Amino acid sequence: MSFVRFVSANWLFLLAGFTLTLTSSYGQTFFISLFAGQIMADFGLSDGQWGGIYTLGTTASAITMVWAGTLVDRFRVRALGTLVLLALAAACLFTAAIPNAVLLVAAIFFLRLFGQGMSSHLAVVAMARWFVASRGKALSIASMGFAVGQAVLPIIFVTLLMTWNWRALWVVAAGIVLLTVPLMTALLRHERTPQSMAKDEQAAGMDGLHWTRGQVLRHPLFWLMVPALLGPPAWGTALFFQQVHLTAVKDWPLAGFVALFPIYTAVIIAATFATGWAVDRFGTGRIVPFYMLPFAAGFALMAAANSLYAAGVALIVLGVGQGMQSTLPAAFWAEFFGTRHIGSIKAAAAGIMVFGSAIGPGLSGVLIDYGVDFSAQMWGYAVFFIAAALTASLGVTSARKSLSTT
Repeated sequence: MSFVRFVSANWLFLLAGFTLTLTSSYGQTFFISLFAGQIMADFGLSDGQWGGIYTLGTTASAITMVWAGTLVDRFRVRALGTLVLLALAAACLFTAAIPNAVLLVAAIFFLRLFGQGMSSHLAVVAMARWFVASRGKALSIASMGFAVGQAVLPIIFVTLLMTWNWRALWVVAAGIVLLTVPLMTALLRHERTPQSMAKDEQAAGMDGLHWTRGQVLRHPLFWLMVPALLGPPAWGTALFFQQVHLTAVKDWPLAGFVALFPIYTAVIIAATFATGWAVDRFGTGRIVPFYMLPFAAGFALMAAANSLYAAGVALIVLGVGQGMQSTLPAAFWAEFFGTRHIGSIKAAAAGIMVFGSAIGPGLSGVLIDYGVDFSAQMWGYAVFFIAAALTASLGVTSARKSLSTT
């Protein structure tokens, strides 16, 4: 089926996935960090204290995701998505009203759980479950919400921050989230429950089995993939969380560095669609061994960069990795372990990824406090990505033999 025909036939479901990933922006680091300066000023927080609060709240959300993510296997995306979006809107309102720094931990927890965590999780699990032969295309289209949010929302809200109070903008965010609820209900009015899906409509994984989460956690492949799951959210989040520090160390204007982001986003979009095509054409097993390498090269290039031009090249390479990250992991779990329990399996993976986004800002901040600037840290992160590529390659090379029996 051609791309145009595929979109035309499935646009309701694809738009639902796009809407969920776009709405997840209000719990993503790139959006929350826009208000960091005002939040720290209002509550008298240092950079280290703010980073610690962010890490604590995000870690708690990662732990909760391991359980909450399993709900996708038992409830319709329409019903669960409505609850998640309402909870995310409430989290935005709660953030606008917090009176002290102690409750800021709870605000971060709720934003991360219902934004970055559950909204993203619902979208990718739905695409992986609803589509088989065109899973890569579906995931790449739905993942565009991430890229659009990162490209558009910072510009809008930074502009509004010039004249609006940060608390008022979180109320605006809550209103936008609430507007998506009737849209989701309309888009998914014909959705079936996971329980009602016929067995022949679900794709099996290795050895022709529908793996449970317990079985997956006992399989070496899962643990060999953990470094690849952890790396992009950990160190990718740290890069943008520490961008003010990085530009100061490099003696670059922050405005000039931020001006490179549209290029970065454009590369992500191109790489996302290219990865979706490659997944449908070759399968995830042939791609996984390579998808850590753009991160390794990008961090090394950024560490060595001595100009904004060089930084732009580094962001282009990182954009390739991020585009692959948007599509590949969800398709991987479905291909190797089947779709019947994909919500529970993906929840475990999502917990690791959210945990990574918690430790990245915290660890990088501690190292900065001890005199290791982020530019120097990036060499170590590049080595981490190379090691992650090796462990993923080892796991997938062995496991692909079991796919031939399906």
